Amino acid sequence: MGVQRFGGREEKWLSADIGAAQQNYRFVQQPVGANQTGVRAHNERLVLSQIRMHGALSKAEIARMTGLSAQAVSVIIRNLEAEEILRRQKVTRGKVGQPSTPMALNPDGAFSIGLRLGRRSADLALMDLVGNIRKLIKVTYDYPTPSRILSFIDTRLAELVALAKKGRVLGIGISAPFELYNWLDRLGAPQDQMAAWRNYDLAADVAARTGFSTILVNDATCACVAEHAIGRGAAYYDFAYFFIGSFIGGGIVLNGKVQTGPTGNAAAFGPLPSATKNNPNAQLIDTASLFFLEADIAASGLDASNMWEQTDSWDIFEPHISNWIERTAPAIARATLTVCAVIDFPVVIIDGAFPKTVRDALTLKVRSAITQLNSDGIVVPEILAGAAGADARVVGAALLPINSRFFVNHIRAGASNALPS
Repeated sequence: MGVQRFGGREEKWLSADIGAAQQNYRFVQQPVGANQTGVRAHNERLVLSQIRMHGALSKAEIARMTGLSAQAVSVIIRNLEAEEILRRQKVTRGKVGQPSTPMALNPDGAFSIGLRLGRRSADLALMDLVGNIRKLIKVTYDYPTPSRILSFIDTRLAELVALAKKGRVLGIGISAPFELYNWLDRLGAPQDQMAAWRNYDLAADVAARTGFSTILVNDATCACVAEHAIGRGAAYYDFAYFFIGSFIGGGIVLNGKVQTGPTGNAAAFGPLPSATKNNPNAQLIDTASLFFLEADIAASGLDASNMWEQTDSWDIFEPHISNWIERTAPAIARATLTVCAVIDFPVVIIDGAFPKTVRDALTLKVRSAITQLNSDGIVVPEILAGAAGADARVVGAALLPINSRFFVNHIRAGASNALPS
């Protein structure tokens, strides 16, 4: 554990002692409030979570929603206001009873850094307490190496930290594919350089170089965290989630919580069987990933680099986009039925590292493709386009330190289900 001072109190933060696929990422399940002295931190998280979910709330509303006593709520609000985590809004008058003063999250109360490591690009982002991205920096490359990622951090992190209120940056959340060295051969990356990722502890290295505590989570899971917190997934208690980047991945939410599994690799949809006529052993990663689209574009003589710079439109890549959607949608439709045969998700959400127009067209095509499949014995889910968007993975990464410090039902490395004391 790293130790850091924040808001006048000593807080313990997750250290960089995180192995890529060996650590156990779990949610702390804390559904209700309690008035015992030893669970103050939990009750603070519960209050802040209600305010994040519903917006500015009065003390009476918070007490009603959490089950905490009015006195307990007053103490919590007073402490959080003193620490500048909450701030007062305009007094509400004209309702039954005494005028009330709603309390809201203070955007400048805390900040976090998100780092996304991808196969073709990387991002650094500064997020404030309410989830706004204050600044986003991108870099592209042919393939990632540890030295490239560390150089990116060394040269660009300081300008993000300079935009935050001094002493209020909580840490760095890292979104990265697990077992990166096993997949990059599909992109033509040199095996000797990719071997550098084997047994490499990115989180520890980033923490050592920056002085910030770090949390590392699978990239597709990070995207699901973002969709669950700020996207359409916030409206659903259970859903499956596909995120299409260079390679396709996913996430699942059950009982209102992102599930990560015992090794942090739950919902790794990429390895799902996805046989084709020419490749009976193909996986979904081979039939529904953007690296195929990139290869088609490059083969036509066009420069595909704009794909990873996330331009607003990919119209210049037609007809390759439409052809890719036609090939990809049936594969995702089959994978959807497979996933829903295991858990009957009422909703499946689709998003990816592409413009909104591509996402919407792909979603529509998946809806159509699934009607052509044999779904006997399976309740076909509602299929929706995501809302977190192309930057979902870095947004989810930036949410990790904020969720870990302030809100319930967050991802923590090696956490148990016990209430904090």
